Amino acid sequence: MMTMMKPTLAIVALAYAFPSLANSIDSAKSIEHHTNRASAKSQQHIDRSAEATIKLKAQIEQLQQETKNLRIYRDHLNSMVESQQQEMTSLDNQIAEIKTTRQGIVPLMYDMLAALEHQIEHDKPLRRHARVQRVDALKKLMPRADVSDAEKFRRILEAYQIEMDYGTKLGTYQGRITLNDDTKIEAQILYLGRVSLVARNLAGSQYWTWNAHSHQWQVLDSDAKEGIDNAFDVANKKVAPTFLSLPVSLTPAEAK
Repeated sequence: MMTMMKPTLAIVALAYAFPSLANSIDSAKSIEHHTNRASAKSQQHIDRSAEATIKLKAQIEQLQQETKNLRIYRDHLNSMVESQQQEMTSLDNQIAEIKTTRQGIVPLMYDMLAALEHQIEHDKPLRRHARVQRVDALKKLMPRADVSDAEKFRRILEAYQIEMDYGTKLGTYQGRITLNDDTKIEAQILYLGRVSLVARNLAGSQYWTWNAHSHQWQVLDSDAKEGIDNAFDVANKKVAPTFLSLPVSLTPAEAK
């Protein structure tokens, strides 16, 4: 009877043991499941952290590049500002020089006009009316604020150039001359520089030469007619240039 009880006890023991083992397995599976979920969450967190780190690194690199670009642009602006300051200093110096030059050139222009007026007044009556009008126009131009000093100076130099041309060219024009008896007549006038100044009436029957010593028109005899008529033809391009025979209208000082 004792022999039969041992298997029975074993069976009973197993019956009590199996439920406990099953519970342990279920508990282990549950722990494994939670562990896997925790591991997955941890991996997701790691992945998100890694992605955020990469993005943050990219942002830092972008900010570093932008900072570098801003530093280069700042240096560029500093160079421009320095260059502009130098340019402003140069312009200030130029303006100061211009003011100084202007203060000197304005009196010079008035002196040049006075000298030109004196020259015309004491010169031969060569295109005198046009020359006097030119000087008067320049004198009226000087006080005008709407005309630059550069333009005024250019016009005065132009007038001087015209005066110089009178001394080197052969030309003719029609104008009025005053004879010794104060009679004024219309005449054709010819000049060869400032060497010779002659006139003939419109009919071509009377001839005069300017006497630089007495400052009067002096009558010429008929012997001078051919030479003067030829000079008029050359000046008016009616004939080819040739040797001219003209009376001289020079003062002793000019002849030296």
